[in-house]
Amino acid sequence: MGYSSLRECINDLEKHKHLVRIKEEVDPNLEMAAIHLRVFEAGGPAVYFENIKGCKFPAVSNLFGTTERSRFIFRDTLETVKKLVALKADPTAFLKNPFQYAELPFHAFNALPRKKYRIAHSTANISDLPQIKCWEKDGGAFITLPQVFTEDIDKPGVMNGNLGMYRIQLSGNDYVQDKEIGLHYQLHRGIGVHQTKANAKGQPLKVSIFVGGPPSHSFAAVMPLPEGLSELTFAGVLGARRFRYTLVDGYVISNDADFVITGEVYPNENKSEGPFGDHLGYYSLKHDFPVMRVHKVYHRKDAIWPFTVVGRPPQEDTAFGNMIHEIAGAMIPASIPGLQDVHAVDASGVHPLLLALGSERYTPYIKERKPQEILTIANHILGFNQMSLAKYLIIAAKNDNKNLDTHDVQGFFKHILERVDWTRDLHFHTRTTMDTLDYSGTDINSGSKVVIAAAGEKKRELGTSLPSDFSLAEGFSNPRIVMPGVLVLEVRSWKLEVGKLEEYLISNFELRTSFPLIVVADDSDFTAKTLNNFLWITFTRSNPSHDIYGVDSFTEHKHWGCRGSLIIDARIKPHHAPVLEKNPEIEKRVDALGAKGKSLHGII
Repeated sequence: MGYSSLRECINDLEKHKHLVRIKEEVDPNLEMAAIHLRVFEAGGPAVYFENIKGCKFPAVSNLFGTTERSRFIFRDTLETVKKLVALKADPTAFLKNPFQYAELPFHAFNALPRKKYRIAHSTANISDLPQIKCWEKDGGAFITLPQVFTEDIDKPGVMNGNLGMYRIQLSGNDYVQDKEIGLHYQLHRGIGVHQTKANAKGQPLKVSIFVGGPPSHSFAAVMPLPEGLSELTFAGVLGARRFRYTLVDGYVISNDADFVITGEVYPNENKSEGPFGDHLGYYSLKHDFPVMRVHKVYHRKDAIWPFTVVGRPPQEDTAFGNMIHEIAGAMIPASIPGLQDVHAVDASGVHPLLLALGSERYTPYIKERKPQEILTIANHILGFNQMSLAKYLIIAAKNDNKNLDTHDVQGFFKHILERVDWTRDLHFHTRTTMDTLDYSGTDINSGSKVVIAAAGEKKRELGTSLPSDFSLAEGFSNPRIVMPGVLVLEVRSWKLEVGKLEEYLISNFELRTSFPLIVVADDSDFTAKTLNNFLWITFTRSNPSHDIYGVDSFTEHKHWGCRGSLIIDARIKPHHAPVLEKNPEIEKRVDALGAKGKSLHGII
């Protein structure tokens, strides 16, 4: 059985000791987010805020804070959904074992949205909602778990609708209070297709924003489904309850949502949105995005406001990613011939680093293998769904090691660095579209990509210690080894040219062969302290076309490579977005709350 409401889920979590209540008054300005972050970091329970300063509605966070809790929430339907996805990936599985799939038609009935003819919601204003601000430099209060619904103006109807999770700015900047809110969405999102069609007709796009409701609705909003397939169908199957909706004033209203905001987005009507502390661990800056003219705000009688806090990964949205992979992992290889596995590395911010495994079957008659089929697979990946946003795509051949696992990140890097040939295996895409939140490029939505494809026999032993006669070029200091074959050097000034390091290392044969990857960072101790630090700094702070260098580099027929170590400049540059940092005064206030509040004791 699924949940019919968010409150039913909360009661179930509390019954099974997966949720705690905070009775003390808390401030939505930074305090609630600070509490959430501490609870999440401790692997703690979901948190129910009963008393929010200046607001009559309660709130809940950290619902999906651990993969185990997410599995618990969907414990009655998860296996069914996985079977449906597996059957989609391989329809012949039904013929091989029909009894295993016999019950699926009954569950599939829940995929059909159910139209109702009345709602039991009251109305409110935007300013009545919890005005939660998560980071000090945020432009205002945001909805961080919205379900944004739009329809195709050429093919109206909920079955052609799109449900996505795009952040919503409720206050601040130049938005007219209670009348306007900001609608931010990134590349490769279904809402963009809908707005493009509405703009072409000179008509406003009707938008419905659902907040809360059964947890399956929030999860459906982040599920990467094929274009044209409504997320409402997935919500129904995962929640074991048909998506219930009503049409009011031409807007789709989710009957089970705790809150619904309706409004219109007019062609070419934008306003400055942001800044916003985002899931790469930096602030996404102010940019013009669509402004939504608010029509009405609805809420249930017992409405609860769900929210999350995003920041440097891992955060609560990591559990979303884990669940998506668990559910849909079988679909991706089925969609791309030869692809065995793929892993968008959460610690790097997801899109900055993608690891993949593919088959190498093109020329089995040639003794010396080199990347061939995996290059074809890489091109498929960069044209497939949201994987097309990958900045660093590193792909290996499964044939070289049947036990290779993309989720063993250090093991994967070791395999690649033992085999990679920097003269051959680098493939750049320059001046291309990028993740909107990635500021390593020189403009929004633009930057570069690189494919690193390695196949064949092991070529080198990776270094685990520095040569006895090791020395550094002037300005480079504090060498640290992250893992076998990976060296981090510290440079305190972003103005120092990495080219000086290239020249210096040309004559150091041992270093350039045993350490095929060298990273230049602002703080080498911090970068090398943990694998997550290395992944975050290296792949969020570098733009391949601008920040990759190489020892003894060359360009031949427009192909760039190097005969020695590859060097990645992962220093912070002047155009980068600021790093997210906690506010010390807020941390002290949270300490005080934890010391005096009974319901907070032992939680923060």
